[in-house]
Amino acid sequence: MIKLSIEGMTCQHCVNAVKTALTAIDGVTSADVSLDPGQALIEGQADTQALIDAVTEEGYSAQVA
Repeated sequence: MIKLSIEGMTCQHCVNAVKTALTAIDGVTSADVSLDPGQALIEGQADTQALIDAVTEEGYSAQVA
């Protein structure tokens, strides 16, 4: 499991956008995104940098938690 800390999400729309971006990455089997405390738990064998890049492209910042 990969845990990301995500900053910039303010509503459920943000959560949905981040989840959609993460699940589109090759190797992700599931992604659970929470507004509070601003994190994502990702299952699968995805590249961590690809996950961070996907979140960044949606307009949020992410780092490994």
